Parts: sequence; structure tokens; C-alpha cells
Amino acid sequence: MLEFNINGRHAVVKKIKQEAHLLTISVDEKIYEVDILKVGQCEYSLISNGMSRNIEVIDGLSKNLFSVNTVYNEFEVEVIDRKSGYGLSGSGDHGHHGLSIHSPMPGKVVKILVQPGDKVEAGQTVIILSAMKMENEFKAGKAGTVTKVAVSEGDVVDLNQLLVAFQE
Repeated sequence: MLEFNINGRHAVVKKIKQEAHLLTISVDEKIYEVDILKVGQCEYSLISNGMSRNIEVIDGLSKNLFSVNTVYNEFEVEVIDRKSGYGLSGSGDHGHHGLSIHSPMPGKVVKILVQPGDKVEAGQTVIILSAMKMENEFKAGKAGTVTKVAVSEGDVVDLNQLLVAFQE
């Protein structure tokens, strides 16, 4: 589940099913079937309810702000709840299971900043994942020592997969 503020309107979006580029989602509990393909660096082709639209998604001033443009409209979109569902926020305790960090979303490991034996401080970035065109930093929840790095740079990870383990 993700929550959005779209030009001042609150919306809750849930992915129900996905088969390749065909998605079934609910937006405020209304069901939509959407065929979406990335056709350019920031451009997507979207077909829903028999209507075809091209949209452009441009990063805003922070990680959770975007401008979404169609031929006739422009929308300012803010992701206001990145810690549920895919958990797109890498800060705080999200993704932490005790003294370890698990992937709160499917994604790709971009950078590993620690190795076994390294001492880390609470809040120190230890790994960066890329998901949904965003890089997400994951930080140590407590000070400790890295005991295991369970992935390598470039690995594709699943939801709840162990990334890094610590001991106090």
C-alpha cells in the first residue's frame, strides 16, 4: 500500500495483482486494470478503461515529490507513506528485524558500504537499494558490529530478504 497526495487530494493505492506490465490496483478501494509500459527515460504509456495516455514522471525537489504530466494536465504528487507496502523509505527502523536489515521491497543492491567486522553507529547508512527508479538508503538501527553481509552489489533482492546482520 502507498499513500499519495495528488494536487492536495489524498489517495490510497494498493497493488492487487501484477502479470508483467498488466496491473490490477485499487485506488481508494476502486479497482482498476492498467497496462503500463516504460517507453522513455521518464515516459510511460498507460492504458486503462480503454483509454490510452502517455505520462511523464519527473523527480521533484525531494525523494518523495514528483511532477506527473499528461498532454492536458500536470499533477504534483507526493508519496506520503513510504513505509507501508513496498516500504520505499530507507530511514528509521523500517526493514529492521532486531539486529538485522531486511529488504522491505523488491529491488536491486546498488552499493554496500560495510563489510563483516565493521563497527557502525546508529543511523549510519550501510546499504543502498534501487526500487521503482529510486535509490533508498538503509541505516543501522543501533550501534554495533556487522556480522554478515548477505548480498552483493548488483544482486536483485526480494521482499524481506536478509541484507545485513549486526551484533551489539
